[in-house]
Amino acid sequence: MASNTQQTADGAHGGAEAAGMPQLDFSTFGNQIFWLVVTLVVIYFVLTKVALPRIEAVLSERRGTITNDLTAAEDLKQKAVEAEEAYNKALAEARAEANKIVAEARADIQADVDVAAAKADAEIAAKAAESEAAIAEIRAGAVDSVKTVAKDAAKEILASFGYKTDAKTVTAAVTSRMKG
Repeated sequence: MASNTQQTADGAHGGAEAAGMPQLDFSTFGNQIFWLVVTLVVIYFVLTKVALPRIEAVLSERRGTITNDLTAAEDLKQKAVEAEEAYNKALAEARAEANKIVAEARADIQADVDVAAAKADAEIAAKAAESEAAIAEIRAGAVDSVKTVAKDAAKEILASFGYKTDAKTVTAAVTSRMKG
């Protein structure tokens, strides 16, 4: 049986080889051309009625989206330029205002410093006057104290040498010596 099956398969192939390719058989050309035309017409209608309109719609939508995006980008770019100009203007105004505030603060501080310096100078002058008065008072008191000490010392020295003196003579001698 195996040999019968082999011969049948070889016979089937051998018959096809003898007839040739069915596409090149001139007896079926009419039928093949008919189905070729039907297939091409179906493909043409499918493409023109279904596929190409969808492709055109997608392309139009993309074209519109791109155009809208470019327009929006230009608008946003213009707004960004305007915003940058406004920012720079506001920054310049803020710097000018800051400089003005700093100048006013410096002037206020300088005025406060001048007032404080004048007050300090007045206090120093008053303290110096008080000190001068105190020094003058101390000098006056010192001269009197020196006279008193000198009188007492002269009396004691003379007493230690064994002299007796009266207060009037000692005072006159100290006073004359103090004058020069």
